[in-house]
Formats: sequence, structure tokens, C-alpha cells
Amino acid sequence: MQVKDLTLTSPDVTDGERVPDAFAGEDATTPPRFVVSGIPEGAVELALICHDPDAPMPPGFTHWTLYGIPAVEGEIDVTAGRSGPNDTGGSGYVGPFPPAGHGDHHYYFWVYALSEPVDGTPSRSGFLHHSADAVIEQARLVATYSA
Repeated sequence: MQVKDLTLTSPDVTDGERVPDAFAGEDATTPPRFVVSGIPEGAVELALICHDPDAPMPPGFTHWTLYGIPAVEGEIDVTAGRSGPNDTGGSGYVGPFPPAGHGDHHYYFWVYALSEPVDGTPSRSGFLHHSADAVIEQARLVATYSA
């Protein structure tokens, strides 16, 4: 895997800053917009995952898995991908909602450039286990949120 040119930015979420309330809370189902650039040669698709490692459970909390995103630079068309499972037991995006008084949580929005398509809609851990060898490059944007 290389760490070179792939970048993930957002017109809605600033790296290192608080996730805007419009994209947070248990009822938030509309994800922020993301822009990807520097897609490496050989990438056939992208995957996007939002994960909170600060959640009070051993594996953290996965807020979003999205697979089958075309490997095209520019704004990610979330309707072109396949929503996978999140840790609420559903699928699609669920906004940050840490326990009250738990302090700032960090939300890692990861984009992965893949050399082969993801099969189906695996969980985050399933994706990381089964598709690790297909990751050409990855990039992240990290934002915070507290209740």
C-alpha cells in the first residue's frame, strides 16, 4: 500500500473541527459531502467508512460503510455506492451521537482506493479483513463531536 496523493476533503466537515450539528445526532441520516482527489492508478472503486474509535465498546462504533463508489475524482456520489451495515444494526449513514458527558469523540472518515471491487456489503471489520490486500491507498479526514 502507498500513502502518497489520495486526499479526502469535505465542504461540510473540516478536518480537526467539530462535525456540524446538521450531520450529527442519532436521527441524522444525511451524510456530509466528500471530495476525493489523487486517486491512484489501478483503482477500480472506492470505499468510504466513518468510524468512532472513542465509543465505549471494544471495537468502537461504525457510523457508515459505503462500497462500490466509482473511482472518479471530485465529489463522491453517495447514491452511486452500496450502503453497508453500521453499528446500530441498520445500514446507511448515522450521525455522531456519543453518550452525554463522554467528552469529544473522534470521527474518522476513511476513503480507500481499491484494486478490486468489494464483494457485497460487509461490516467494517469484514471489509478490513477481506479487502486489505486490495487497498492501494487510503486517506482520512478526522472530525470531533460531543453531546
